[in-house]
Amino acid sequence: TGSGQQSVTGVEASDDANSYWRIRGKSDGSCQRGTPVKCGQAVRLTHVNTGKNLHTHHFPSPLSNNQEVSAFGDDGEGDDLDIWIVQCSGTYWEREDAVRFKHVGTEVFLSITGEQYGHPIRGQREVHGMPAANHHNYWKAMEGIFIKPSMDPAKHDEL
Repeated sequence: TGSGQQSVTGVEASDDANSYWRIRGKSDGSCQRGTPVKCGQAVRLTHVNTGKNLHTHHFPSPLSNNQEVSAFGDDGEGDDLDIWIVQCSGTYWEREDAVRFKHVGTEVFLSITGEQYGHPIRGQREVHGMPAANHHNYWKAMEGIFIKPSMDPAKHDEL
């Protein structure tokens, strides 16, 4: 059921190589590598292995009947329904912070509750959008590459 787009699922393991997402700026704005992500900033999340963006629209999700979250677009290019606002407590999204992602177009929160798929993706949990902020929509970066911004932009220390 749903839109027919690629499902987005979650797994318990934090080191699953298929769970990596790249944080990018909106398509009409820049996001310099190493620049901290501000709380309240609009971003796109692009799946590293497929190049598809985290996306949602007004389709019911197949297991929980919440709002479907899918992977959409090609090579990081999709549409306006790929934009999420980072909600966090300080000025910037800090490495250890749990954050929420609120969808700009439909105003749902990126969530995972526990509904699990059977065949062919047995044990993977449904990722979906929920209309209210709650404990099911906190996310935390567990693995990845974090680039520290240079204190002096004129200094270049790479070979």
